[in-house]
Amino acid sequence: MKISKFFYGFLITALLFASCNKDEELDSIQPESLESTQNVSSKLKPIGSGVMMQAFYWDVPAGGTWWNTIRNKVDDWSNAGIDAIWLPPVSKAQNGPFSMGYDPFDYYDFGEYNQMGSTETRFGSRSELESLISRAHRYDLNVIADIVINHNSGGDLEWNEFAGKNTYTKFTPLSGKFNRTKYDFHPNEQYNSDSGIFGGFPDLSHSKPYVQDWLWKRSNSVAKYYKNTMGFDGWRFDYVKGFEPWVPREWQRNVGGFAVGEYWDGNVNTLNWWVNQAQMSAFDFGCYYKMRDAFMGNNLNALSGDMLWKRNASRAVTFVANHDTDEIINNKLLAYAYILTHEGYPAIFYRDYEEWLSKSKMNNLIWIHNNLAGGSTTNLWTDNDEYIAKRNGGYGKNGLIVYINNSNSWKERWVETNWSSRRIKDYTGNSGWEPVTQGGRWVKIQAPPKGYTVWSLK
Repeated sequence: MKISKFFYGFLITALLFASCNKDEELDSIQPESLESTQNVSSKLKPIGSGVMMQAFYWDVPAGGTWWNTIRNKVDDWSNAGIDAIWLPPVSKAQNGPFSMGYDPFDYYDFGEYNQMGSTETRFGSRSELESLISRAHRYDLNVIADIVINHNSGGDLEWNEFAGKNTYTKFTPLSGKFNRTKYDFHPNEQYNSDSGIFGGFPDLSHSKPYVQDWLWKRSNSVAKYYKNTMGFDGWRFDYVKGFEPWVPREWQRNVGGFAVGEYWDGNVNTLNWWVNQAQMSAFDFGCYYKMRDAFMGNNLNALSGDMLWKRNASRAVTFVANHDTDEIINNKLLAYAYILTHEGYPAIFYRDYEEWLSKSKMNNLIWIHNNLAGGSTTNLWTDNDEYIAKRNGGYGKNGLIVYINNSNSWKERWVETNWSSRRIKDYTGNSGWEPVTQGGRWVKIQAPPKGYTVWSLK
């Protein structure tokens, strides 16, 4: 998570220009009836059966067009094997039409109230968001909300005797829901602090019953409103280092759904502690940093290091890049070949898929993940330039062998498979070999320079 500043001198002109462009774009979009967002979960793909799409990047185009941009892609994504889309924070934030949503002000303003400098959010209007969620559901996709509950922004000044100064802790949003004062932030009359603050923003006090009521307990709490009225199916919790793991655990206990936390830490012991305490998934920063070392450092031995998916695969969401960090520049497709053939629930980044990498190769890897990558993982070979691992199969999948070659020349190696006297092929198309495994299950496979192959039964 990060916060950018968008105080431009030409704000009014930009808003008017964006509004005109948006009106023209909307004219070309046919209206569609919004199906009920209730009782759709049984029709959706099970989360984890496919791949998650992070459906945004930092500083996506302003002007209120982003929800329609994503709406027009969900059918193709579903056909490619995506099972869930993760949206940026959907409610009105302090920077209004320029905000990426991580400075939340009114949790119930989805682009319908004229406050914080605009009616719509950076991404669009409430009706456009509802249309996007409805269309995603029709294509069997889950929709994951980005939940920012560590801090708030945009409040008015009030005298705060607990802080000994004036603080921006008076929130009176136009939605009329979840008004907040100095008693709802740290420090207050009962609690001085929690796990951490972010950027000096007012820090919500989750131990206060009033805050708990509005976040997850009330019938119209943020959690229940997002699920039951807006139709969200899962949650991505931002900056969970800022509060104790019981907070997202209680949220999920009240509303259910898939949940993953952003615990930004490469220490796998800490990540594993957090997922067990929170009883939900976490982004596998351990895996991310080991891949960075392997592919940017040109030393695949780093892949032998500790990762969350190796400890607790059912709780690991693996990724190569996201809106906050994108350090794996070289050999990025090799990194995707790694997470899309290994255990854990892989998430792919919008710009990698839509702009920067080969979409056909990404779709091929998604297909391999969804159709072949089953069972436990066995490492077969690792050195500076080569990495070979075996998925042992299960849950209706034959398993696979992935061969990643980070050198500048073709490589070949004998490996032991799980298949005796069976013909195999490379499902990436990078090799034309179709060898038959020996009676003892050994076979020679190959991989191209700076490339990869994925082998399974023909």
